[in-house]
Amino acid sequence: MIWAKEETLSRQEIEAIQLDKLQKVVARVYEKVPYYKNKMDEAGIKPEDVKTLDDLKKLPFTTKQDMRDTYPFGLFAVDKSELERIHASSGTTGKPTVVGYTKNDLDVWSECVARLAVMGGARKEDVCQICFGYGMFTGALGLHYGLEHIGACIIPSSTGNTEKQIMYMKDFGSTLLVATPSYALRLGEVATQMGLNPQTDLELKTALVGSELMTEPMRAEMKKLYGDKLVVTQNYGMSELIGPGVSGECTELCGMHINEDHFIAEIIDPNTGEVLPAGEKGELVVTCLSKEAIPLIRYRTRDITRLMYEPCKCGRTTARMENLSGRTDDMLKIRGVNVFPSQIEEVLLNTEEIGPHYEIIVDRKNHADILTIRVELAPASMTDDFAELEKIRNKLRGALRTMLGLDAIIQLESPNTLQRFEGKAKRVTDNRKK
Repeated sequence: MIWAKEETLSRQEIEAIQLDKLQKVVARVYEKVPYYKNKMDEAGIKPEDVKTLDDLKKLPFTTKQDMRDTYPFGLFAVDKSELERIHASSGTTGKPTVVGYTKNDLDVWSECVARLAVMGGARKEDVCQICFGYGMFTGALGLHYGLEHIGACIIPSSTGNTEKQIMYMKDFGSTLLVATPSYALRLGEVATQMGLNPQTDLELKTALVGSELMTEPMRAEMKKLYGDKLVVTQNYGMSELIGPGVSGECTELCGMHINEDHFIAEIIDPNTGEVLPAGEKGELVVTCLSKEAIPLIRYRTRDITRLMYEPCKCGRTTARMENLSGRTDDMLKIRGVNVFPSQIEEVLLNTEEIGPHYEIIVDRKNHADILTIRVELAPASMTDDFAELEKIRNKLRGALRTMLGLDAIIQLESPNTLQRFEGKAKRVTDNRKK
């Protein structure tokens, strides 16, 4: 099933739409956003210089740092009075990157997600259980309104309390699950522990997963738990661009179709910024063509992929992204949350009982991510008093939970215990990659 005619346009028609929208959005940000005007002036380019899609590469990049530097509303192209929604994601400095939506932005967002949901297997008749956290995170509400847009029934169960999630799933007859890949696996395992057979006692037919990298072995594990009847597709997006809704897999499972009438995707060499030819792997850069509140130009996602332009067997003609193979920076994705080592370091360095050396270890047990942080006590804080050590440990856990929105295991070590480095320190051990 194909939701919108824009998914089957010819390459010439797609590019005509993109050029028209690109010229309008570049003129708009030049007029409305001083930060963009300054960057374009410094690059020696004016809106009228964008005559073809190839001219896009002349425009300066936008980065997450630009959003931090202009916190909270410096990249917005509309007045706050025109906003209907504000979302935010965490940043390495502790300040979030802020995004906003006009009424039209919310309509476009719902339409984009509806397309991806339908291509991923969703139907109007589905009962959709959304196991993303509701709040400033865009994932839950993005999928919520997109699925409602196609007429499906929504169970906004959010995160946590896995046994109750399974109760809802069984009693309400959920047919579609929205979750991270790892939590989808966890739900199946706990259902089994509760004496249920996920393949016969649950009615799940479709899983729309996202917010963390999904490997093919994880997809295969989900099939083992829930049976071959379960269609597992992943979708891609980020708060800065729109939230979920940029691209997604169809049931042919041969890459993620991009909503090209709303986004232009490029692949660049992450070191030089040079645009790479079609088919080559590099860093994904995305330009927002339809956003009114915060239309980002050439946003560097730091995600590594390649683009494929040949039509898909599903009948769609839009370009596809290969499933992500990693990131260009050191960001960790833990239980669907973006975590930067510098965030953890900031908390540790602001805790006087702790020394400056630490190690971050990420494991996966029972398909759930486990974050462990080894830290050294400062010499002055050395003690055998268990209550005092627990006080320090709980202080750190609370501060990290506030910063990251995640719980962590804290291992307190004696001074001079952790490895020292002469060159660049290796602070992170991600055992999930093994």
